[in-house]
Amino acid sequence: MSRKALVTYGGWEGHDPKLCAELYAPILRDKGFDVTVVDTLEIYLDTEFMSNLSLVVPIWTMSTISKEQEKGLLDTVKSGVGIAGWHGGMADSFRNNVDYQWMVGGQWVAHPGNVIDYRVNIVNHEDPITAGLSDFDMHSEQYYMHVDPNNEVLATTTFQTEIAPWVNGTVMPVVWKRMWGQGRVFYCSLGHKVTDFDVPEAREIVVRGMMWAAR
Repeated sequence: MSRKALVTYGGWEGHDPKLCAELYAPILRDKGFDVTVVDTLEIYLDTEFMSNLSLVVPIWTMSTISKEQEKGLLDTVKSGVGIAGWHGGMADSFRNNVDYQWMVGGQWVAHPGNVIDYRVNIVNHEDPITAGLSDFDMHSEQYYMHVDPNNEVLATTTFQTEIAPWVNGTVMPVVWKRMWGQGRVFYCSLGHKVTDFDVPEAREIVVRGMMWAAR
């Protein structure tokens, strides 16, 4: 019996939510998942459906979620269903919901200079999500984030900017994993546009992260 995955997409259109869903849903299907793709958060209220999942992939930026919907999602992950996401689609989803942010392990707060060139440094070469990958370059938003020290960080980036020189030298997590109850949580700050995933390392990290998170 195939494992079940849920992809939810919506919120701010600037992050290509539908295009990202259309990119990763077929990849999950190729990996053997039965994938449901929806553009509503109401599905988080369907406890029977949610409890049968292996993985949730949220692609939802700068939006709002009801307390009931938030509880449905957090309880689902806490029970053992994995969650995996990227960029603002997971870490700038609901700015008023601190419990959601606690689960994710971080919240976007800035991207000095907007779309720029920067380097991603792999800091854990043993983990299955990053094993065999080398440092690589991105032309995208370099996310400055408030992050949980409990995260297990797999990749970082270092800030060097004239926009906010007081943060120069700051080493910021880019990829991490963590637990929320029994559920595995994976996050990657890359992915401002769907074309970010034309970078092979960026796509591979997200695919591996989804596979790691899925129960």
